[in-house]
Amino acid sequence: MKSLHLNMYKKINYITAVLVLLASISVNAQVTTQSPYSKYGIGNLKGILLPQFRAMGGISTAVNKPTGYNNINMQNPASYAGITSTTIDVGIGGTFTNLKKNGGSENSFNGTLSHLALAFPVNQHSALSFGILPYSELGYNFSNPQTITGTDPQNPSSSQVNNVYSGEGGLTKAYIGYGYRFGEHFRIGGNIEYLFGNLIENKGVEFVNDPAAFATRLQNKNSVGGISFSYGAQYDIRLNSKMLLTFGYSGSSASTVNSTRTFMASKYLYDGNTGESNVTVETVDSIGSGKSNMKLPLIHNFGIALQKDNKWLIGADFRTGKWSALSINGVNQGLQNSQGVSVGGQITPDITSINSYFKRVDYRLGFSYDKTYINISDQDVKQAAVSFGLGLPLANAQTRGTFYKLNFTTEIGRRGTMQSGSLQENYVSFHLGFTLNDTWFKRFKFD
Repeated sequence: MKSLHLNMYKKINYITAVLVLLASISVNAQVTTQSPYSKYGIGNLKGILLPQFRAMGGISTAVNKPTGYNNINMQNPASYAGITSTTIDVGIGGTFTNLKKNGGSENSFNGTLSHLALAFPVNQHSALSFGILPYSELGYNFSNPQTITGTDPQNPSSSQVNNVYSGEGGLTKAYIGYGYRFGEHFRIGGNIEYLFGNLIENKGVEFVNDPAAFATRLQNKNSVGGISFSYGAQYDIRLNSKMLLTFGYSGSSASTVNSTRTFMASKYLYDGNTGESNVTVETVDSIGSGKSNMKLPLIHNFGIALQKDNKWLIGADFRTGKWSALSINGVNQGLQNSQGVSVGGQITPDITSINSYFKRVDYRLGFSYDKTYINISDQDVKQAAVSFGLGLPLANAQTRGTFYKLNFTTEIGRRGTMQSGSLQENYVSFHLGFTLNDTWFKRFKFD
C-alpha cells in the first residue's frame, strides 16, 4: 500500500512539473504567423481543437468517444462527462504559408507549442478539465509604395515613400471546465476561460530616396486580459447495440474582457539602398489610455455524429459567429458575421487486432469551409481546407490501464482569392499531439 501511494505521488509531482513548464512556455513564447489577413479583427482564429479533431475537418460538437479511448474535446465541454481516466494531451504545430498577389509570391514557415490540456474523472457521472492553447494569432509585414509630389509649381520635386504596416502578437486561452452526465444519454458542461495576450499594430512612413530623413512609426498596443464563458450539451440516441447517434450544441457567450491601450510614436533611420531599418532614434510620444474593454461576439456550434462503437465515426458541424459586434476600445472593428461547415470522420479497422498494428490505427479525413469575418472591397474572404491524419497507438505501459497515442494531422487549405488582384494565401499545417490515458487517481483492490 505504501509503495502504491509513493508511486501515485511521484506521478502527481511529475505531471505538475510538466504542466508548469509547458504552461510557462505557452505564456512566454511569441506566437508568430505570416498572414496579411491577420490584420483584421483579433487576428487569425486558431480554434480550440486538438489534432485528432482537426484531422476530421474540425468536427467536434457532437463527438464524445468514438472508441474506448479518452480524448479532451474542449470545443464542447459536455464531452468531459465521458472521460473515465486521467487524460493528458500536449502538442506542437507548424505552418508553411505561400502568399500570392499580382504575380508575386512569398513563402514562410512558423511553428509553436499548440496546446496543453489535462482531464480526470471526478466521479462516475462527471469529469474536470483544464488547459492552455492559442486562440488567435497576429503576424504580418507589408508595405505600399507611394510617390509624393511637391506643391511648389516652380520646383515640382517628388519623393518616393513606403507606407509600412506590421503586426505581431495574439491571444491565448486558459480554461477550466466541468462536464456532467444525466442518466445514460444526456450530458452538459461549461468552461470558464481566461483570455489574455497582446495585439500590437504598427504603421510607418519610410523615405526611400532621402537617407537623411527620419522614418516614423506609430504603434498601437492592446493588452487583453479577462474572463469569458463557453458551454455545451450532447444527447445520444442508441440505434442498436453498436450504433450511436449523437446531437450536440456548444457556444461562447458575448463576453466583455479588459483591454489596456498604449500608443507610441517614434522615429528611426531607413536606408533606401539596402532596405534596412536601423534602431529607433527617438520615442516622440508614448500615451497609455488606461483601462478599456474588448467585446467578444456570441458564437454557436451545432453538430451531429453517427458512430459504430470502436469501428468508425462520421459527423458534421455548422458554426456561426456574430463578429459584426466585435469592438475594441469602444470602436467597432467593421467585421461581418462568420459561417462555416465541417464534415469528416475516422475509421479503425480492428481495434483488438494482435497480428496487425495498422488495423489498430485510427484513419481520419475531413473537409471545412468558412466564410470568415473579413470582407474587403465587398468581397467575402473565404477559407477552405482538406485535412487528414492518423491516430497511432503506442505500446501499453506495464502498469494497469495505461495507454498512449500519437495523433498526427495535416491540413491543406486556402484563404482568399486571386480575383481582382486580391491576396491568396495557401497553407499547409502540421499538428502533432501526444495523448496519455492512465488510471492515476483510482484506488485499486489487491487480487
